[in-house]
Amino acid sequence: MLNPAAIFKCLADETRARATLLITREGELCVCELVCALDESQPKISRHLAQLRSCGLLLDRRQGQWVYYRLNPELPAWVREVLETTLTANSEWLASNTRRLSTMDGRPLNTTACC
Repeated sequence: MLNPAAIFKCLADETRARATLLITREGELCVCELVCALDESQPKISRHLAQLRSCGLLLDRRQGQWVYYRLNPELPAWVREVLETTLTANSEWLASNTRRLSTMDGRPLNTTACC
C-alpha cells in the first residue's frame, strides 16, 4: 500500500533515493545507466531497484537483455509531487550522478538500444 510511511521508508536509503530521482528526471533508465550514474556495482543497483519495484514506486520492462525502470504511472499525484519537488530542490546533490550519466560512453540515445 502506498502510504507516506511506506514511500519514505523505501526512499530512506541514499542509493534508492538517488536512483528514483534520476529516473524521475530522465523518465526511464536502464540498469547500466544507473550503474554508471551511481558509480555502484550492478548487483547492488539491481537489489535496490527490486526494492523500489516491490514497494510500488517503479515498474520495469525488459528489452532484449536490458531492463529499463520508470516511475509507476499509477503513483498518486502527491508522490509524484514530492519526487518532482525533491528533484528540483536538490540538483546540486545529484550533480555528480547527472554528470556521470551525461558523459557515459555508449549511452543509448533512446530505448531501442542500450549499453
